[in-house]
Amino acid sequence: MIPFTVNIKLAARTLTGPLNSHNKPAVDWGWQGLIAQGCHSSILIIDPKTAQTIQVLERHKANVVKVKWSRENYHHSLSSPYSLRLASADAAGKIIVWDVVSGMAHCEIQEHAKPIQDLDWLWNQDASRDLLLAVHPPNYIVLWNGDTGTKLWKKSYAENILSFSFDPFDPSNLALLTSEGIVFITDFSPSKAPGSAGKKVYIASPHSSPAHSKPAAVQPTGAKKALNKVKVLITNEKPTAEAVTLNDCLQLSYLPSKRNHMLLLYPREILILDLELSQTVGVVAIERSGVPFIQVIPCAQRDVLYCLHENGCITLRVCRSTTPLSEETDPEQSVQELVYDLRSQCDAIRVTKTVRPYRAVVCPVNENRAALVVSDGRIMLWELKNCVLDVNKCNSKISGLSPLYSPINFCGTPLSRNQKRIPDLSLNTMIGHTLISGVDPPWPTAGQQEVQLKFLLTGLLSGLPLPPFSLRMCPPLTTKNINHYQPLLAVGTSNGSVLVYNLTSGLLHKELSVHSCEVRGIEWVSLTSFLSFATSSPNNMGLVRNELQHVDLRTGRCFAFRGERGNDEPAIEMIKVSHLKQYLVVVFRDKPLELWDVRTGTLLREMAKNFPTVTALEWSPSHNLKSLKKKQMAAREAMARQTTLSDAEQSSIESSVIRSDHIQSSPEKSISIYSYFTLFIITDDHRSLGSMGSIACIAWKGDTLVLGDVDGNLNFWDLKARLSRGIPTHRGWVKKIRFAPGKGNQKLLVMYTDGAEVWDTKEVQMVSSIRVGRNMSYRILDIDWCTSDKVVLASDDGCVRVLEMAMKSASYRMDEQDLTDPVWCPYLLLPRAALTLKAFLLLQPWSGSYTMDIAQVCVYMISCFFFSKKSDIKSVLEDPELSLLQRCLLVSRLFGDESDLQFWTVAAHYIQSFSQARQLSVPASETQPPAEGSQSVPQGHLDICHDILCESSFFQVRKKVHISQSYVIHLRDVYGDVPLPLQTDRAVQLLLETNADNPSYYCDSLKACLVTTIPSSGPSQSTIKLVATNMIASGKLAEGVQLLCLIDKAVDACRYLQTYGEWNRAAWLAKVRLNPAEASDVLKRWAEHLCSSQVNQKSKAVLVLLSLGCFHKVGEMLHSMRYFDRAALFIEACLKYGVMELIGAAFADYARLLQSMGLREGAALWASRAGGAGEELLEELFQREATDLTPKEEEAGLGTIE
Repeated sequence: MIPFTVNIKLAARTLTGPLNSHNKPAVDWGWQGLIAQGCHSSILIIDPKTAQTIQVLERHKANVVKVKWSRENYHHSLSSPYSLRLASADAAGKIIVWDVVSGMAHCEIQEHAKPIQDLDWLWNQDASRDLLLAVHPPNYIVLWNGDTGTKLWKKSYAENILSFSFDPFDPSNLALLTSEGIVFITDFSPSKAPGSAGKKVYIASPHSSPAHSKPAAVQPTGAKKALNKVKVLITNEKPTAEAVTLNDCLQLSYLPSKRNHMLLLYPREILILDLELSQTVGVVAIERSGVPFIQVIPCAQRDVLYCLHENGCITLRVCRSTTPLSEETDPEQSVQELVYDLRSQCDAIRVTKTVRPYRAVVCPVNENRAALVVSDGRIMLWELKNCVLDVNKCNSKISGLSPLYSPINFCGTPLSRNQKRIPDLSLNTMIGHTLISGVDPPWPTAGQQEVQLKFLLTGLLSGLPLPPFSLRMCPPLTTKNINHYQPLLAVGTSNGSVLVYNLTSGLLHKELSVHSCEVRGIEWVSLTSFLSFATSSPNNMGLVRNELQHVDLRTGRCFAFRGERGNDEPAIEMIKVSHLKQYLVVVFRDKPLELWDVRTGTLLREMAKNFPTVTALEWSPSHNLKSLKKKQMAAREAMARQTTLSDAEQSSIESSVIRSDHIQSSPEKSISIYSYFTLFIITDDHRSLGSMGSIACIAWKGDTLVLGDVDGNLNFWDLKARLSRGIPTHRGWVKKIRFAPGKGNQKLLVMYTDGAEVWDTKEVQMVSSIRVGRNMSYRILDIDWCTSDKVVLASDDGCVRVLEMAMKSASYRMDEQDLTDPVWCPYLLLPRAALTLKAFLLLQPWSGSYTMDIAQVCVYMISCFFFSKKSDIKSVLEDPELSLLQRCLLVSRLFGDESDLQFWTVAAHYIQSFSQARQLSVPASETQPPAEGSQSVPQGHLDICHDILCESSFFQVRKKVHISQSYVIHLRDVYGDVPLPLQTDRAVQLLLETNADNPSYYCDSLKACLVTTIPSSGPSQSTIKLVATNMIASGKLAEGVQLLCLIDKAVDACRYLQTYGEWNRAAWLAKVRLNPAEASDVLKRWAEHLCSSQVNQKSKAVLVLLSLGCFHKVGEMLHSMRYFDRAALFIEACLKYGVMELIGAAFADYARLLQSMGLREGAALWASRAGGAGEELLEELFQREATDLTPKEEEAGLGTIE
């Protein structure tokens, strides 16, 4: 009969434990939907939806200090597919860019040997999506090509750089947090290093700020008192030594929800800075009894702050809606200050010396989920939920806070009556935007409900405790246990607990608190039970308390195996269970060994007091008495030594007899074989053998016996061939040796003090080796085999690694894993499969209804399991009421596609806006957009985070609120603030109140005269225009533009600003001052500039054109950029809303794209709708279908069924 063998396939993986202090900032949540976390020199990839580790990356030799997912801010296609790219940096200065799916390093970068201070990918990816900016100590920023590892440029600065932050609104702006202040860079470019040293500003002490005491109730009486209300914190002068507090500054970050706003984090307060005003406009302070901050994460969808505190509590603070200004109120008396109200907080953790919160990360796609990383290796996954409040219970009145309301829209479109929705899909579907005075209605509109936010713990990943560890794998897989076998690994820990892991999934199966002190060893007695022992610290007599426990995994029952024994006796050195799991031998340090019956729990024999101390032992691998006798005879004959019987009592095996055979190896040295079902023992008085030193361990399998000594020698005995061979490894003490499981598998795992080796005992040669300092940075604590071809190692960095026999790396291909829960991540699919799935979910016009049966399209897409877990998303996608615009937005969120999400958000808003304007007979043509204020947009204005893309009416009112602050605080340094209508009186008042000792007193007085005389002096305008032109020509652009705006020459001012490269300022001024037609011309010139080869920001140009209603131009641009799917779906949406005409070529090219993916029905439909451009493709599809049907008919006729 041919033997049937089964080898269970386990993935190489790493079970991680506590983090190193260097790993504190090494965590990131990417647009791909996955979390990357550094743990010592490894990187964990975690799926937050299922709370499981799906990849571990190992190549760094030093501790990982930074990890950053690549951005997804580009259009995805077969040439630019969805891919999982991660950049990581370590304490030795090495940067590695990973292909996470394969677990391979794409490129490695090394500049210096010091820890990388900060690391981030460039967010503007139109030109290249491979650019990576890094801070190399002490004061260098280097731009790398993350694809090739090429250094593009390097720039040094005067101070040590701690971190940096990109401006999310302008890719040319960068802020560096240095040891002395902040350096603002305004000429950042991928093509060359910044030319200047940047603008250096210093930060005064926040604790000296009057805003810290928040005298909100005190109303100032004039502009000068209002100026003193908030301390100016940004200055160009270096503060005194007493005022320098940058050492307390924990974080610097731009606000993604507001342009030109930045936050500075201090332990006890958060400062919100307006960079235009160089002013603090908001302070979030903690009471004296409050818990200090560690980190703040600002959100983009809403003006919200996630704050992490030192007790592990995450608080959510939402910006308070501003109250409308009455006409009687003097704006000088009511400076608008940003106030962030505490809306929700999660539970704190128990903080100890070794357990502290490290970092929190927030999902960038939906911004309603957060993950907390704790120093002990735990990751706590919190999800923000909104609950609708009862109308009768007004929570806002009780708490004193302004109410939060749910938004009207779902995915950018107002909900229909019977339409399904997902209330907690993202932050902007949970709460409406912050109400702004003069823009939004003060009361909720129809359909809005007051909501309350709460944190819910949805997942927890636990790590291993602190080392040391002891490992033992459960008995191997056999044909008898194959139906119920689980590959369980028992890990004994230093705190007395035993963790049992299922190595198929890598998840914790059971955590059992078994002992009160460190676990020293574990032995399995069945597939569901094991024995473990622990020893307490010795007392004055050198005696300890021994704990030998029997644990049943099925019930969790645990009992003392030795009964009342164990108090005040020598420590247990080791325990060994026989191969048939019938008998147990317990070896003590200074006490004879004991023999126990495992099944009955009875002591069979305790050796005599004169029994020598045991240093090593092993059970015979024999499985029956007949083979046992053969093994004993073969051993005696092979060794050809003198044999003497011990004085032990001779009787049958059933009556528990022990026989001692002393085998003479040389005239001076001998070893002993005590046979109890043949137990091979090395005793203290006979611990040397031949040329070997003191024997430390034994392993016996089949006809092979291997001995290891303290000098690093291995002695291989072939009992059948009667041969012995000694191998000096020169690696020091052999700590442990174990044979691999499986019949005929003679591989041997050897553990040394400095590493481990795998040997082939048949050939007596080494297979693989690892050594500390050479190919690993950790020290091995324990070893074992988990399958016949994989080993498991416990190391002093707190990790347990399952490795291939070559012991190289624990990284593996993610798409080959058999995970416990299916993972929704399109980035794991092949490029064609991911794009086919996306096309399938976006639009199915060829069928009468939407379906999630993706097997009809592509059988190999295992990601369809996602929909069985997310029934709410499945029901929404199958809802026929879901519009095309909503579907595009929802799918872009599911895919984590940053570029798609931004495009469809702006497109959905303006398509509906211009469509409604057209229905109301308001001119909405591309040449003449609708008059500002005439559009009736039920879904409200575009969110503030889109800034310049917002409607001009909303933009103007919002800027008026902002400018009312600028007049009170600082007038001279802001472009275009003077020219706003109805602002001249306030400007003159502030200018005249300038102190006489102020250096600008004279200029301010002249400006006051100028502003006052302009309305009454017509001829002066030509003079002012001439002066303004001369000032601009002489380099004073700001002053010249202000003069032009004073005489209502804002169109000329915009043109000058664009000529001198101030495109953003020109767009801002056009939105604020010009009528719709004039502003449209300015913004169109800006779009043309963005499309130029020097700038190459076509994605931004498309958004600008969308805000102008130039939909036909947008469709043509998308088609010319070969964004066929986006172009076709955009044109289809515009046709449904009646705001543009058909572009047939875009439909035809999208049909060809669908054809290449195998979606023939969709290709045929789009080709039929493309008009003349799709006729050729349509004919080709029909011909191919006819040729494909012919062989199938023939096969059917022959009775062949595939």
